[in-house]
Amino acid sequence: MVAKSPAAPAERLPLRTKLAFGIGSAAESLALYSVSSFALLFYNQVLGVPAGWVTLALSASLFFDALSDPVVGSLSDRTRSKWGRRHVYMYFAPLPVALCLFAIFAPPKGLGETGLAIWLAGAVILLRQAMTFFHTPHLALGGELSPHYTERSKVMAYNSFFYWAGGALTTFLALRIFFKATPEFPRGVLNPDPYPSFAFAISAAALVILFASAWFTKDRIPLLPKPAADHPGFSPREFIRDVWKALRNINYVWLLIGYFFLMMMIGLREGMRLFVYTFYWGLNSNEISLFILGSFVGYATAFLIAPRLHGKIDKKRTIIWAVAAYTIVPPIPLFLGIAGILTPETPGLLWILIAFAAVQYGAISVLQISTTSALADIADENELRFGHRQEGVLYSTRALAAKIDQAVGTALVGVVLSVIAFPEKAKPGSIPPETLTNLAWADSAVAMIPGFFAIIFYAKYNISRQSYEATRAALAARREGGGHVAATAPAE
Repeated sequence: MVAKSPAAPAERLPLRTKLAFGIGSAAESLALYSVSSFALLFYNQVLGVPAGWVTLALSASLFFDALSDPVVGSLSDRTRSKWGRRHVYMYFAPLPVALCLFAIFAPPKGLGETGLAIWLAGAVILLRQAMTFFHTPHLALGGELSPHYTERSKVMAYNSFFYWAGGALTTFLALRIFFKATPEFPRGVLNPDPYPSFAFAISAAALVILFASAWFTKDRIPLLPKPAADHPGFSPREFIRDVWKALRNINYVWLLIGYFFLMMMIGLREGMRLFVYTFYWGLNSNEISLFILGSFVGYATAFLIAPRLHGKIDKKRTIIWAVAAYTIVPPIPLFLGIAGILTPETPGLLWILIAFAAVQYGAISVLQISTTSALADIADENELRFGHRQEGVLYSTRALAAKIDQAVGTALVGVVLSVIAFPEKAKPGSIPPETLTNLAWADSAVAMIPGFFAIIFYAKYNISRQSYEATRAALAARREGGGHVAATAPAE
């Protein structure tokens, strides 16, 4: 049973295709980054909902979303339609995403703490479910646009760069336009009035960008793999078989476990980021918005160097060095702060923090590009072994592990804030020094721990440029001969 490819996908893709694919991730990050960056602060510090309730609601949404990811991945892999395997879902998702995103930041008036927590949980669960129907097929599409080792990395470099653009521009415009500092609210994110306008703007932008990405990549549909005529359609039995096939590839398992620990670290850091900037370093909204400069330098550098690194030192070593940088570099300013070397009064503090952020964002972008490109190589191994491509299942099962883990990381943020007794509706400058020190320890030493475990498991991944070339040659021989070609199967 061999996946049907009516025409071989181009090894080198036109710029238009890479741009159209990439912008889809901008809307994904716009939606999800808005929630991860602003929802906890909005519901806890503006609306007064206990932090533990808010993080429980956010974590529950990640858990339910994680469970649906592989189902949508398997469904996408096995779909037959005139819009191909992926685009039929990418057309469906944008409107529900926009409606749910608006609901999160414009809750009905009159709800108490419990009602607000339930509203948030429901809205975020529905948002993530709707986004799964775009995100999973979209990532799978990126994995099958080109069979070329480094061209895949370039496709995912566009994905990563636009993912940064969506999140960074959301934060920059939110802080500069909607949450500007005022005499009453020098930390504009604590001002309740702009949130409804913010909700409308981000939901409208997500709707337009998601649909544009689907529309302007539809010309690739005839060139993409299709399920073979005798390949069964989606069913619970076939879904279980799909996941089992994916997990029988040991290289995939190592990537999953490494990514699990990486996402735990990211969940902790992203959940505490605005708390640290606002309360520990004493930055205002305008100053925080300037971190877009550091993130731009980081993501632009990764966009340029990641595919080149894959060609020179391979994907595995690139992944290991990048996760080491992401683990070790971001906590350095906080360690210096705990030691009293850096303080909110340090001259040039903002630019010091932005410089460290550039390294942090560059490392995470290289990681994103490398791991998503590596998954396409794993799809080749599984096609050779099982006779059909599994991009949807491979990318979505990885997302399942990441989201369950990020849910744990998000929940840990609530635990940390509760353990250190961080006050609700806190005023900058009024928090006890020992509480701020404990916040710094949590965002530095504690958040580093999962990163060291990630390095250990990423080091076990074992697809090289040479093994990739052998797999592609065997697949080409199979397609030309119309039958099975013996090859070394991925180790179990």
